[in-house]
Amino acid sequence: MAIITGNSNETPTALTIAGSDSGGGAGIQADLKTFAAHGVYGTSAVTAVTAQNTLGVSMIEAMSPGVVAAQIDAVAVDIPPRATKIGMLANATIVAAVADAIMRHRFPNVVLDTVMVSKSRARLLDDDAVEALTTLLLPLATIATPNVPELEALTGLAIRERRDLHRGAERLAERGARAVLAKGGHLPGPAVDVLWWNGRGIELVADRIESTHTHGTGCTLSAAIAARLALGDDLESAVRAAKQYVTRAIAQAPRLGHGHGPLEHFPR
Repeated sequence: MAIITGNSNETPTALTIAGSDSGGGAGIQADLKTFAAHGVYGTSAVTAVTAQNTLGVSMIEAMSPGVVAAQIDAVAVDIPPRATKIGMLANATIVAAVADAIMRHRFPNVVLDTVMVSKSRARLLDDDAVEALTTLLLPLATIATPNVPELEALTGLAIRERRDLHRGAERLAERGARAVLAKGGHLPGPAVDVLWWNGRGIELVADRIESTHTHGTGCTLSAAIAARLALGDDLESAVRAAKQYVTRAIAQAPRLGHGHGPLEHFPR
């Protein structure tokens, strides 16, 4: 019997730095399922534990910054990621710890999902952490993926229509992100996202699927982008493939729970 030692260079790896969702629809649970669906080996660093289900979040407990950093360090020295997805960070001290770890380990392909509020409107990032997120993490991001409320909070702009997504994405890129995916799911009409990259905006359009089973769409999209980058896609191709994956995941949602249900992370 052959004995295999060490890491195979053929196995793509990705790290999620995010909160735990006990309902399994968002956070590290959604991220790891998404990595697996793309054939990518997933590792994780838990930033917070949440008690939640499809009806809402009942409790949040943040990890200490030292514990978060230790998890990232443990992964980095043994199973270094080809891509890293950053989600819920809870507070400014965790933001600082994650930024420090990203710089120390020189992680490539950093996907920053600027998580601030849950689908049930629970606050997932302290107010005083928003500036830390912008100044410390945004410049380290290969791509940031804000939704409309997050884009408004980060830029101070009112996002009401498609052209505002372009303005907001450009403004956020000026603050340090190499690329921005401004997600237009909160706007009326088709599901339009704007990828601002290399000084221009690219509109990605899909039919809107009317469904209450959309819990974890932002987590899943950013994780899918990270997975595609880990597989070697260029940025635009990674974003396009991730958007198609999420569209299928919503269309085939398993209809679990009594509130905002999860997606199907292994769609046909």
